[in-house]
Amino acid sequence: MGTFIHPSSIVSPKASLGENVSIGAFCTVGDDVQLGNNVELVSHVVVDGITSIGDNTKIFPFAAIGLCPQDLKYKGEKSRLEIGKRNKIREYVTMHTGTEGGGMMTRVGDDCLFMIGVHIAHDCKIGNNVVMANNATLAGHVVIGDFVVIGGLAAVQQFVEIGEHAMIGGMSGVAQNVIPYGVITRDRAYLSGINLIGLERRGFSKEEMNALRGAYKMIFLDDSETIAERMNKALDLYKGSVSVARLVDFINASEKGILKSRG
Repeated sequence: MGTFIHPSSIVSPKASLGENVSIGAFCTVGDDVQLGNNVELVSHVVVDGITSIGDNTKIFPFAAIGLCPQDLKYKGEKSRLEIGKRNKIREYVTMHTGTEGGGMMTRVGDDCLFMIGVHIAHDCKIGNNVVMANNATLAGHVVIGDFVVIGGLAAVQQFVEIGEHAMIGGMSGVAQNVIPYGVITRDRAYLSGINLIGLERRGFSKEEMNALRGAYKMIFLDDSETIAERMNKALDLYKGSVSVARLVDFINASEKGILKSRG
């Protein structure tokens, strides 16, 4: 098949292109860009900065990838953006490089879907199999676990961590950490349950899902004891559950606090 570059596109001779790369009309590819094998830029895509894009990733028109961060503290340091394999990056998506205050790196995993207008700010760390719907946005330093789904127009505040397999409802404003497996709903987000549908789709056993549901009720819906006492009780009752142990570990490590249920 071979690499294809449309004659209207500007591709730096210093850029590194893998095998079978396809660059459509009116794209711009900067000096320090690395495109893996079978990467496709459909048209009107800008890829700049110190940016690497993994094999079989497809980027749609008017996406801007690897430009400098929207951070007033940024002083031009040579930070990076790393994007994994098999991602789909739709129209008008923006992803920025990192900053000195965040480890100089923004990183995106494999097999993700970023729908129209998604924004990934500086120093974010995105796991694998993440889906972000139209116009969902992440502020700087956000950490997103594997298999997280973020609904349209949702916004995540800086330094927030969202645990794996969580579901963030559309138009939610997320200002605190979200537990793994949780479901977040409403405009001022709160915890409304366990993401059972998503876990079933990913092959979690009924026993594991029942343990998570029981632990959730014990930790978040029973206020007769302190949360530390409730977590210890859940660990004891569901001592064979890896997911419950992960849930408790996440809560204990959340210095920013976690979103809670309204009961």
